[in-house]
Amino acid sequence: MERPRHARNRPSLEEDEEGEDPVDAMISRTGCMAQHRELQECMAAQQDWRHCQPQVRAFGECMAQRQRAEEPRQA
Repeated sequence: MERPRHARNRPSLEEDEEGEDPVDAMISRTGCMAQHRELQECMAAQQDWRHCQPQVRAFGECMAQRQRAEEPRQA
């Protein structure tokens, strides 16, 4: 089964050349890909994000931790 992809009108040139979704690549760099995949799987199964609140929270917390870790570097 193919993983759900982000909806776009057409693939970017980068995606055509590399075969990877740029949003997935960005999330992978955050270290939150496992939480993102769990959220995607839940959304695909449930078809309603309201039924996926534990996954939404886990992904949000992971991204917030990443953002907090980046803040000292930007100062």
